[in-house]
Amino acid sequence: MMWSLVSRNRIVAPRPVLDLSGPRLHRAFEDLVESAEATGGVESYISALALKSSLFLQVLGEGRAREMRESDFRDVASFIAPVRRRIGAWLADNKFEWMRKRIAELLEAGAENATIDARLSAFIAAFPADREHRWVRDLGAEILHFVFPEELPLMTRWIWDHQVGTGVLREIWHADDVDSATIVVGDGIDTHLTLRDELQAYLREKGVFRDLPFYVDLLCAHIYSGYINDRGGQYLRADICGETADTMLHTRRMLGLDAIASQQGRTRLKLMDGEAHVLAERRLPHS
Repeated sequence: MMWSLVSRNRIVAPRPVLDLSGPRLHRAFEDLVESAEATGGVESYISALALKSSLFLQVLGEGRAREMRESDFRDVASFIAPVRRRIGAWLADNKFEWMRKRIAELLEAGAENATIDARLSAFIAAFPADREHRWVRDLGAEILHFVFPEELPLMTRWIWDHQVGTGVLREIWHADDVDSATIVVGDGIDTHLTLRDELQAYLREKGVFRDLPFYVDLLCAHIYSGYINDRGGQYLRADICGETADTMLHTRRMLGLDAIASQQGRTRLKLMDGEAHVLAERRLPHS
């Protein structure tokens, strides 16, 4: 293995090489632009992602995680689709103070990417390693990204899950038969940084120069929603979104942008008593 010297005392392995498909990317981008027109255009989604990030910063930025209230955490969790479906039951059985401490530890070193893999692994390892807690990686990954959107990429399971070999990376991988291709790439920070940088370079070629982290998020979500639409099958479509003609619904749900279910601020996060969590009024987006 080749190694590269990046500082006087630190030697690191080079980033992985990602063999991405230009035609697949082009089709996904063109479909995103066309599909978004019916619901306000791409810029409306970018604005929504910026609002989501501002909420995460308001609750968790600059050391505020250690003072976070449970209602604040519910506000954040409402915007993470895999988490909001399960966190009500978790909070009913566990102490919120424990969760708050784990999140504060995850954020303690800020955007320093050299420790991200270790911090995220420690965060996940603090929970049981079973199917019921697979949402924990998504919680940690979304917190890190939306608190530090410029510095840290989104590292959710649907972007790339090395263990099961699924995610956005496979959907844009260059191969004659991508379904049977073996992708020997880990799902640590180096892979996600490389993917982000390559997608940002592609977007610049398409004339996008502002809000690149959120454009990458949106493009990735739309790519994976294509998997749900085209190859997920009837059961998966019904289980995630139900029958709908809205071609952007899957994309919104991947990013948690469908969090608010009513004008009164009721969210899709359900508590154990069956009531919907209501987003704090000061956090409702202005029309």
